[in-house]
Amino acid sequence: MESTRLDRWLWSVRLTKTRSDAAAACRGGHVRVNDKPAKPATPVKVGDHIRARVNDRTRIVEVVQVIEKRVGAPVAEACYVDNTPIVPPSESVPVAYRDRGAGRPTKRDRRVLDEWRRGLSPP
Repeated sequence: MESTRLDRWLWSVRLTKTRSDAAAACRGGHVRVNDKPAKPATPVKVGDHIRARVNDRTRIVEVVQVIEKRVGAPVAEACYVDNTPIVPPSESVPVAYRDRGAGRPTKRDRRVLDEWRRGLSPP
């Protein structure tokens, strides 16, 4: 098999959950093949570079093998090379913590929390 439909390939290698999700991403302009906008029926062949925005994440992959049927995850991973840049983990945001059963914060507690949220040191 030399080529297959883009939506079918995206679904087969498990980049999207369903084939209709893959087609919707293509129609929405979220998928590009070799830096050109792609429709769901765009043929995909070995060596193509695919940039797909799926689930609020941009994936950049190179096609190594063309498949039409959905296969297991280990086999699917062998069908492409993932060139997606690694996103550094976001800095964790500190969360205000109150003991369970401590009741509502007092006026002084609220002032301390407000200062802490603004980045000022508490008194």
